[in-house]
Amino acid sequence: MVLVSGLGPTLKNSDYLANTMLERQDGAANAAKFLAGTEFGEFNLNRLGFRHNGADYPLLRPRYYNVPHLTTFAVQEILERAGHNTDTYDTTNLWAESGPATPAPQGDYRAALLSTSFIWTERDLRQAVHWIAGTYPGIPIILGGQYSNLKYTSLMRQIPEIDYIVRGDGEEALPALLDMLEKGGSPEEVPNLVYRHPRELLGHRLSPFHYLDLDSYPSPQPKGDWRVIPYESMRGCPFSCKFCSFPAASPKWRYKSAAKIAADWRRYADENGASYISAMDSTFTVPPTRLRELLRLLPDVGIGWEAYSRANVLKTAELIDAIAATHCQFLSIGFESMSESTLRHMNKKVTRKDNLRAFRLLNEGGLGYRCSFMAGYPGESPEDFQETRDFLAEEYAGHFMLSVFSISDETMPLWEDKEALRIEVHDPDDPDYSWSHIGMDVATARSLNHSTLDLVRRVNERAVLRLWQADYQHLLMPQLGRWENIAVEKAVERIGMTPRDYPDAAEAIPYIRQQLDVLSRYGVTLYPDTDAFTARPLFHF
Repeated sequence: MVLVSGLGPTLKNSDYLANTMLERQDGAANAAKFLAGTEFGEFNLNRLGFRHNGADYPLLRPRYYNVPHLTTFAVQEILERAGHNTDTYDTTNLWAESGPATPAPQGDYRAALLSTSFIWTERDLRQAVHWIAGTYPGIPIILGGQYSNLKYTSLMRQIPEIDYIVRGDGEEALPALLDMLEKGGSPEEVPNLVYRHPRELLGHRLSPFHYLDLDSYPSPQPKGDWRVIPYESMRGCPFSCKFCSFPAASPKWRYKSAAKIAADWRRYADENGASYISAMDSTFTVPPTRLRELLRLLPDVGIGWEAYSRANVLKTAELIDAIAATHCQFLSIGFESMSESTLRHMNKKVTRKDNLRAFRLLNEGGLGYRCSFMAGYPGESPEDFQETRDFLAEEYAGHFMLSVFSISDETMPLWEDKEALRIEVHDPDDPDYSWSHIGMDVATARSLNHSTLDLVRRVNERAVLRLWQADYQHLLMPQLGRWENIAVEKAVERIGMTPRDYPDAAEAIPYIRQQLDVLSRYGVTLYPDTDAFTARPLFHF
């Protein structure tokens, strides 16, 4: 088989760092252009560094580890268990404007498999399918994953190159389908299958649906040594936020037991050398009974982890302390908004009061955290968003994310409110940049997003946008505490964004000096060049 799997196109906030020193590809060139002719004409963020245990380290150190892609190694293991040889091709190769950078694997393949878990639009999926059909002509194309789970009817009708779609759990369905293709048989006997049938009005049929028992089926495990391993502990979701399609993709909410989770994490530590687990579930801290059992079991497992939680789960300081005692390093919480009106439109089932309580407990506790917000959800007006803006500027502390609402996921339940909230997409080929609703349009939302990020950077000393840090080791200075690192990141962000904040470089020079003074308090200095830096990794976790 050939498996095409990986991440989808990058969308949100990708342009906010443009022309700044923090832009991913061109940051150093942007700095040189902006500061040319000034005393900082040779300045580069990569020259910031510090001394620790007799060695000089760059402050911005590239990540020293990779993270295996969960969907990819899960499908690889399914195929290996069934006795199939598989070559894998990363979907990120498909989204480059200049075409794939890595040559596609070649072989005598019996079928091509496409994961749609990180594809959100028919345009992107059609691009991937057409690439597969052109690269591997004459073999069946089989889809599986989140997007095709929800859109199988329209996909089978509109993209004739698709032969089969595995909907729902694929652990049993995919081997059964491949066995049928090799040995013959009826598609009706393969569970969870969408297959073409000329006698049907829609052109396809559905085989009987079956749910996997997650607790009895072995959890997937990547091959080799991995410092960080992603993990799935549930499918579906007990909540029904209208911006999320998880519940529709797997209507029956199922989850692994605390005992299985603890055993899996021990196995990853023993067999893969893992020291950190990234739980990918929409919310890891439910149900309460499982959470209580995890609080009992995980301290003895001794492996660091991070996960997503809901704000209304985090109700007491004692719970925060208990989670920290399990070696949890980081929680990500989708606050989404601080407006009661907007939260009701989202059907979030969380209130502003819940968000405030969770933030204050996290702020005072020992856990790392990141809270996420969005601007422009359907029904939200600029006046509604002002409550989020004020909270971020005046009270919030720690890492945060602020995204422009994305309408590119066509499977979101919010479309039920299309008439009431006057939701419109004016250019179907570019939905993220052409929507409007009763509260605002995308141009207003983007303006509010950017102006809020600018404001928070200027006025809030303890709030740091989590956007540019992904390429670097976290923490930047692991020998220091959380709030010292927040202060360091804040100074780096303020320096890096001076091309945006100051139209004239001469006006930026005193500000850059001021931020370098802040960094010096934490032992960070500007080195003459990067030759003095060690390549030795500086571990956190």
